[in-house]
Amino acid sequence: MEKKHVEIQIYGAEQICASCVNLPSSKDTYEWLEAALARKFPEQPFTVTYIDIFNPAEETKKKAFAQRVIDEDLFYPVVLIEEEIIAEGNPRLKSIIKTMETYGYVPAE
Repeated sequence: MEKKHVEIQIYGAEQICASCVNLPSSKDTYEWLEAALARKFPEQPFTVTYIDIFNPAEETKKKAFAQRVIDEDLFYPVVLIEEEIIAEGNPRLKSIIKTMETYGYVPAE
């Protein structure tokens, strides 16, 4: 299977989601996920991007999805891989790894 360079987007906010009180912040989740995936898929290119839902970049798609997170009261952080929602609120590393494998990434032993 050919590997595709994927972009993992993490949408969140400085303030912790009201339903996610005992969970890490979106920024902490972003940093944890970026480090965990770099260890799991060493020397395999992918991009992890953090988008603040209340101050998104001017890029149209990211701005529109940030507004969707707010409008639909999604639990953040929201993790997208190639524009597909993979996790909300408390992302599970296993499900993210499984999705990465569908794009041809091979986990380190």
